[in-house]
Amino acid sequence: MSDAASRRRRGDYVFVVNPKGANGRTGKEWKKLLPYLGSRLGGDCNICELITSGPSHAVDITREAIREGVDAVIAVGGDGTLHEVVNGFFWEGKPVLALFLLQIIPLGTGSDFARTFCWKNDPHEAIERIATGLKTQIDVGTISGEMGDLHCFLNVADIHLSAKAGYYAGRYKRFGNLCYVFGALRAFMGHRNQDLKIKVDGGEWEVYSDVTALCIGNAKYFGGGMKITPTADPCSRNLEVVILQNFKWYDFVLKLHKLYRGTHLSEENVHLRSVHTIEVEELVSQGGIYVQSDGEHLGFLPRKFSVLPAAIEMFI
Repeated sequence: MSDAASRRRRGDYVFVVNPKGANGRTGKEWKKLLPYLGSRLGGDCNICELITSGPSHAVDITREAIREGVDAVIAVGGDGTLHEVVNGFFWEGKPVLALFLLQIIPLGTGSDFARTFCWKNDPHEAIERIATGLKTQIDVGTISGEMGDLHCFLNVADIHLSAKAGYYAGRYKRFGNLCYVFGALRAFMGHRNQDLKIKVDGGEWEVYSDVTALCIGNAKYFGGGMKITPTADPCSRNLEVVILQNFKWYDFVLKLHKLYRGTHLSEENVHLRSVHTIEVEELVSQGGIYVQSDGEHLGFLPRKFSVLPAAIEMFI
């Protein structure tokens, strides 16, 4: 058997690294981790590292690697890097390769997706999951706009105040998880609750008045550990929608502990829906209602959110 065939049998694993993540800490920690990675996995697979050079680069290099026939792509960094890698798994709303294999080695600012699986923020444990080789199929959320463009997300997509807070949080990344607090404070300046209409699973339009935020969860956490969609499960084949109505700034102060613990669903102005698809529009179109997913600003309403069931395989 040829050397090339032997290497293929061992599996080709690509590690997509964002060296600038966490103010440069990701790149430094990755270099320290490489010897352990080689000792633990080098006998079982061919290890290839791909270094990102800027925003969205991970999308392109992931897609190219899959088309070249690698066996798995591992995101090295935080939720932002994972988000880009997942979008590289798809092209025009369809998988580049069916049931492609994914994992994350947490070395970034935030690892909210890992929290859903109760994984520690420990890169060595992530490598052990890869070495063990156990896999499961997980869902992926999609977002489509009026122009037909499609975006994927693994964690949480959100609308209005929380999306605006995420937009501003990106300006304060140098402060670590405090960036989410600063982003929320900035977003509250001039904020007004808005009347929105939604259509669930192709049904009739429903009106929700004074919406503060609407969050669509494929997983449970966002914003540095806030358990915003506590009933979400990436293996459920559904998306969980949490709608916060008529929240004031002091409600967030008084109920912040509930949002982080995931106990806010008992509040009378919080509503939960399980959906396969949900369309969201302004009741009266004024523009400027923010939309984001996994911390990435995606523009403004209207948008349609859907689930792609069992779309990706993941090491667990």
